[in-house]
Amino acid sequence: MTEIQNSKHFMKFFLALFSIYAAIYSIPVYADNHIKLGSPPPLPSPIKGEGDKDGNSSSIKEGDKNADDYIQLQGVIHVHSNFSTGRYSIEELAKTAIDKGLEVLIITDHDLITKEYGPSPFRHIFRWKEKLPSVLDTGPGKYLQEIKDIDKKYPQLIVIPGVESSPFYYWTGNPLKKDLTAHNWRKHILIIGLRQPEDYANLPILHNKITDRYFNKLIWQEVPFFIPLLLSIFLIRWKGAYRVFGILTLCISILAMINYHPFRSSLYDQYHGDQGIAPYQELIDYVASHGGMTFWAHPESHRNTERYGPIIMKTPTYVNDLLNTTNYTGMEAVYEDTIHMTDHGREWDRILIEYCNGKRKRPVWGISGIDFHGEEGAGKELDNVLTIFLVKKKDNISILDSLRNGKTYSLRRFREERLSLDDFSVSDSVTKNRGMLGDEIVSRGSPIVNIKISSSGDIDKVNIELIRSGRLIKSFSGKTPFNIEFKDDYYNPGEKIYYRLNIRGKNLGYIISNPVFVKFT
Repeated sequence: MTEIQNSKHFMKFFLALFSIYAAIYSIPVYADNHIKLGSPPPLPSPIKGEGDKDGNSSSIKEGDKNADDYIQLQGVIHVHSNFSTGRYSIEELAKTAIDKGLEVLIITDHDLITKEYGPSPFRHIFRWKEKLPSVLDTGPGKYLQEIKDIDKKYPQLIVIPGVESSPFYYWTGNPLKKDLTAHNWRKHILIIGLRQPEDYANLPILHNKITDRYFNKLIWQEVPFFIPLLLSIFLIRWKGAYRVFGILTLCISILAMINYHPFRSSLYDQYHGDQGIAPYQELIDYVASHGGMTFWAHPESHRNTERYGPIIMKTPTYVNDLLNTTNYTGMEAVYEDTIHMTDHGREWDRILIEYCNGKRKRPVWGISGIDFHGEEGAGKELDNVLTIFLVKKKDNISILDSLRNGKTYSLRRFREERLSLDDFSVSDSVTKNRGMLGDEIVSRGSPIVNIKISSSGDIDKVNIELIRSGRLIKSFSGKTPFNIEFKDDYYNPGEKIYYRLNIRGKNLGYIISNPVFVKFT
């Protein structure tokens, strides 16, 4: 009888130890599985694919026979208001833009600015959290409505909403060792063209609201916690120390299930290292599926390492991510920093060549990004970096179409005056079919390139690089106004090529054009 009782006590003791061990051990098991999950998952199919009827395509238009009907509107993209990190209200920014002669203002406040760090194992429950003002914090409905009201109040200025998004970052280091580091905190993507507040509210980014979007992918990670949970219920029915073991196991299991719940806004978290391009591709595809556009922001920014109190913020240049992601609309080709990816043969050309060779479904356009938070010092003004929009009508839809279809060029201004690209077009020497920025023409002969450049004030000396499919084929120099017609004796039936321009003024700044595509037959 004594042996049987000892055997029962031993079995109870074993079950108690096993339940606690299982509850605790499930946590590192989950962590290992989460690292595997961090590998790029199958991407969701867009709801509205490329080339849909809602105008979400960046597919190339054939050459416009009425290209001369276009007007140029100067505007700025990547502007922050006091909805997030900007100094001024949206109305103050609108008034400043009008005073400076701008006609388009695209506001891109931060969607969410939140950092969280917690000790293991319950890092999502017991954590330090810092949140700064942002669109999602204030409310996307309020943000969109205010921009709509300002757009209506000032008819001479087109005001368009967007956000700047940082969908992912990750931690290394230890706060006790004073080397806690947030990596890729400033790896940003601009989002423009989303229509509804819920489109912003459901962005797949870290620390957004709970959602069931990833429930089916994440629920299986709760399974390891069910085993100790069931054992704890069994132990609680006993008495004495076993009951205490059962309660302890139950508490640990419940905390773990809450900590790793499947209702997260992102497939990834900040505790399992670099997840590559997967979090960014997830955001890009989400925005595309909801009719919006995405532009990589300042990919060669040299603000690589900053200290924010006890935290180190580290974001290396990420120009290679432009090569490794797809389905996005464009990137900032001009901003207030040293930029090399637009040099001939560099990353932008490699991407455009991939499109010409059929390896990408859409080209990648260049825009300018001012990243304006306020006139922070001498020389920092709203109109230092301009995007020039080519439109046939001055309205919001035309501006968005211009962005979507590459009907823009990017400009850096060094003085009050600026350069102007009055014509950059390519025509077929046989059929006279003509295309301009963002167009694709079908050519049965050697292309003819027309370039016309002027300046708004003093005469400036300009150097022009004509680039064909990544190769510098001709350099020109002269004074504004500059006008030239150049016949490129190149013809290769079946090949798709493109031309683009890099223009440098001696005094007034520089221009980066979007490409014109040519398909030889």
